[in-house]
Amino acid sequence: MPELPEVETVRRSLEPKLLGKIITGIEVNLPKLIKIPQGDERMFKEILIGSKFNEIKRRGKYLLFYMDNSWVLVIHLRMTGRLLYVHGNTTVEKHTHFIFYLDDGNELRFHDIRQFGLLYLVPQNGLGAISGLKKLGPEPLSTEFTLECLKEAVKGKKQKVKIFLLDQSCIAGIGNIYADEILFQAGIHPSETVDKLTVEKLKALWEAIRDRLRAGVEHRGTSIKNYVDGFGEVGSFQYQLKVYGKAGQPCFNCGKEIERTKVGGRSTAYCPYCQRKSE
Repeated sequence: MPELPEVETVRRSLEPKLLGKIITGIEVNLPKLIKIPQGDERMFKEILIGSKFNEIKRRGKYLLFYMDNSWVLVIHLRMTGRLLYVHGNTTVEKHTHFIFYLDDGNELRFHDIRQFGLLYLVPQNGLGAISGLKKLGPEPLSTEFTLECLKEAVKGKKQKVKIFLLDQSCIAGIGNIYADEILFQAGIHPSETVDKLTVEKLKALWEAIRDRLRAGVEHRGTSIKNYVDGFGEVGSFQYQLKVYGKAGQPCFNCGKEIERTKVGGRSTAYCPYCQRKSE
């Protein structure tokens, strides 16, 4: 699933191409992906056709397209979703479920092999109707996400730290890849509970969250399976990974073997030597 760095990269790639463009038509091939208004293809088209892209924002793993008619198109790529800006003559690939025709002759296409993606169309003052968006925790790359903010987020919790990082209501945008990389950099065992983290470990965790996500954005995301940016180009953070997907390989730091376990049902890679659990 695309995580914060991947979604931010998609946003940055699409922004200069879409801003100021008008939607002249929409082809809907899978209406069930429209969650608000629920499967209503007619209303979806009626509101969007003729509107102009004013601004593109990201919140956690959600993309928010602010239109000039005071409506917002919200898209969650989920596991295999792709948003591609292509010329109108480009061959339409299988699993292309939405095509937004633009006034410059190009198109914005939503492609999703697994069909898990989500689309919402709400008024600007109605974003609270999207429950997943409403419940998101702080943005980890924002100035508001301070060390004190992290301390407040863990207060009273006894979750395993890997689960805490994946909980979008605690911190927005982190998924399995970056959670493993963050914990490795911070030297924290993924099964350690957040209430056992010392002040030093919390500081290391906060620094690692910001550092690894920033690095992910700088390298334009991690392309392992399906992720590409708005032009279909891959990222390069996969070459920076130190533990994710490397079980059985020597640790980048100590040379010991990277192990794999499951934490909260999620496959997790870690170094048992560099990420020792508290006694």
